[in-house]
Amino acid sequence: MSYDKVKQAAKLSIGNKQATKTVEQGKALEVFVAKDADPRITIKMVNLCKKMGVNVTYVESMKLLGKACGIEVGAAVAAVVND
Repeated sequence: MSYDKVKQAAKLSIGNKQATKTVEQGKALEVFVAKDADPRITIKMVNLCKKMGVNVTYVESMKLLGKACGIEVGAAVAAVVND
């Protein structure tokens, strides 16, 4: 279900740096975090989302999240962008 949301999103910010910028700018609708990603990377994003009031959805795999985003490599974090 969550991967379908990512696939159907009109615009995504993929990766920790890009997603962080999107959340800080108040443009993120929802953030997807891979459960198998390094917590040292994802904890800052989760805390930022709580502070900014952005919904965080956990998905099982970096590989599957990357695939849902349309990239060849795994993704720890992806944000759905509100245009």
